[in-house]
Amino acid sequence: MGSHNATIRWSNDSPDEFAKGRYSRAHDWAFDGGAVVRGSASPSVVREPWSDAAAVDPEEALVASVSSCHMLWFLDLSRHAGHAVASYEDEADGSLEKCDDGKVRITRITLRPKIGFAGGAPDSAALDALHHEAHERCFIANSINSEVVVEPR
Repeated sequence: MGSHNATIRWSNDSPDEFAKGRYSRAHDWAFDGGAVVRGSASPSVVREPWSDAAAVDPEEALVASVSSCHMLWFLDLSRHAGHAVASYEDEADGSLEKCDDGKVRITRITLRPKIGFAGGAPDSAALDALHHEAHERCFIANSINSEVVVEPR
């Protein structure tokens, strides 16, 4: 159904410090449309100055990908159901935990969408159904093992 590409670029600015673990984890993500995003290890995983708190870390990117995918499906499903969405804001959160097998993973992603409708909004049952269907159709949510929970605000 298609190929989706990203180019990740990193270079070592301190070759003498690499073996000691004192090197920058900052890097660039380049996408086919021309967008370039600064990436880094999370400061909660690799302390500064070897990480860049202003950059996007892989954990944040995963949470944003799930949230974005859910939103895009929600908008399309709402349109087909005759509900005009005026605004959509999600304060998504991912829980990074060490699991019983010793591996660290994002175990739960919570989406907290706040949606404004132009005109009549769906009732709570219809809104829940739209979120459920958006979750079922989300390519990213279907690709991961993390629990994804939607808690509309």
